[in-house]
Amino acid sequence: MAFLEVKDIYKSFGKTEVLKGVSFELEEGQVLSIIGSSGNGKTTLLRCLNYLEFADSGTVTLSGKVVSDGKVLKTLKESQIRENRLHFGLVFQSFNLFPQYTALQNVNLALSLMEKERAKKGLAPLYDKPSMEVAKELLIKVGLEDKMQLYPCQLSGGQCQRVAIARAMALKPSVLCFDEPTSALDPELTGEVLRVIKELKESEGITMIIVTHEMGFAKSVSDQVLFMVDGIVEELGTPEEVFDSPKSDKLKAFLQGLNVKEGR
Repeated sequence: MAFLEVKDIYKSFGKTEVLKGVSFELEEGQVLSIIGSSGNGKTTLLRCLNYLEFADSGTVTLSGKVVSDGKVLKTLKESQIRENRLHFGLVFQSFNLFPQYTALQNVNLALSLMEKERAKKGLAPLYDKPSMEVAKELLIKVGLEDKMQLYPCQLSGGQCQRVAIARAMALKPSVLCFDEPTSALDPELTGEVLRVIKELKESEGITMIIVTHEMGFAKSVSDQVLFMVDGIVEELGTPEEVFDSPKSDKLKAFLQGLNVKEGR
């Protein structure tokens, strides 16, 4: 059994079907990149995994345990939803940092609240050290050891995104998700963030799902690449299979369009 199994996820908004039976599997420590044109359901899929949207049907299984079942989602208590949500961390494309807090405070806030909640329930802490120490270590890990006391307005876009990555990692999610993490950045800052993500795979072995328009990055960092069209999985395979030997005519057209756009 795979570490993560996503099976037959459907999601509609009114009469508009956005996800039409999305399925894939991922082993622990693997990276899946999701590619495709805008408006084909990639972000909605991430939001369903993270309980920011409720799938209409379908299941998500993690280490053999069903953590999401579309048939019962709307009947779950808020406490159950919060608990299940912790399995997935999400790094937004727009950072979503608190402007009134420093980088260190942004990373520490969610973790300190989580540790307090665990203590109230009689659960063991996530870490064997104070949350502030953990926050400092995570910021060092993403290369921001000299920016901890700065506020988001004093940081570049790439630095803000790295703070957001550290914040998501702080809660020890089983799967770390990225929703187009470089879409708001210029090319230089894009490279900075992509290097951090690649280093996390190599040094931490974190299981990741990345929605991205950076094809070169997807090819270099991914174990699997999923191409979505009109809310379905049009093609799924290794980077070599998807980028070098595409089978789907729609995938071939998508990649050709990118090559034309980039002047290749």
